[in-house]
Amino acid sequence: MLTQSNKIDFSGQHFYVGLDVHLKSWKVSIMAEKLTLKTFSQDPNPELLHHYLVKNFPNGIYHSAYEAGFCGYWIHNRLIALGISNIVVNPADIPTTDKEKVNKTDKRDSKKIARSLRNGDLKGIHVSSLKSLEDRCLLRIRGTLVKDLTRYKNRIKSFLYFHGIEMPEAFSKSATHWSKRFMNWLGSIELTEISAKKSLNLLIVESQHLRLTLLNALRGIQELSRSEAYANNVRLLQTIPGIGTLTAMIILTEMDTINRFANFDQLCSFIGLIPSTNSSGEKENIGEITHRGNNYLRSAIVESAWIAARWDLSLNKCFHDYCKRMESNKAIIRIARKLLNRIRFVLKNNQPYVCSVIK
Repeated sequence: MLTQSNKIDFSGQHFYVGLDVHLKSWKVSIMAEKLTLKTFSQDPNPELLHHYLVKNFPNGIYHSAYEAGFCGYWIHNRLIALGISNIVVNPADIPTTDKEKVNKTDKRDSKKIARSLRNGDLKGIHVSSLKSLEDRCLLRIRGTLVKDLTRYKNRIKSFLYFHGIEMPEAFSKSATHWSKRFMNWLGSIELTEISAKKSLNLLIVESQHLRLTLLNALRGIQELSRSEAYANNVRLLQTIPGIGTLTAMIILTEMDTINRFANFDQLCSFIGLIPSTNSSGEKENIGEITHRGNNYLRSAIVESAWIAARWDLSLNKCFHDYCKRMESNKAIIRIARKLLNRIRFVLKNNQPYVCSVIK
């Protein structure tokens, strides 16, 4: 006796899923190689998406993409684990028509991602290893704490200026500010109203709390730098003038691995140490450094370049030569590129840096 089978099989067929991810819901658009199949909303759950695809398009080959943003990479990792070929893309790299810019909706965004994925117009960004992502959090939290502490220091000084309180002669230099003696003096300030004194005490207590929290973060970074995963590379990077433990850890956690960059230009592009260009025909205009890049890493490299320009003789000479024909803030970017080249050499060759000798 023959029985009829209605089981559908999509073996060998590709399906492209565009995800517009939000905190409470996702807008999902699914396209086949020639058709737009469906657009719908769902809860922010990769398992739900996988279940829908398997149920409606069994044995298909699934591809998906979403924009890099607030949700990080946990969605990417879960989708990959479920067998969906996912990429995370830079929002600025998604081809967008003028109509899509003027009439922007979640539905259009998800369709745009799915369409670009199907056409092969999208290139995924590098997703670092889970360890690098987790370790990077500690370094970035430390940076956030530094900014928060700076804000409270500025608020305390603004409070003093507002009430006409002058600092004693012993604290005339900024280097003496925020020492133990300075904090004791702040606590001893007498004000006419109790509410004003309470306001100052609140600022002092919060700044002291932030200092302790920042100290704990720095201890955690020091401990992490001595771990097996980082100890050798940290020692190598510290042989380069201008790079200490903190900068070395920022470099290692933000880069993930130096081998991901095929050449030096790719590394400079990732950090954002390349100029912007606006050329047409015979005209070629080269502008300031591009805004694209890793701001955390670029800031650390440029800050280290100022120190390296003082201690490395060859970099010092280059810096002064550059300053003869440009401003110092432009010259230091060129020094930062040279410093970055040294960093790449040290990590690629697993060799310590030897300072140049000028004869």
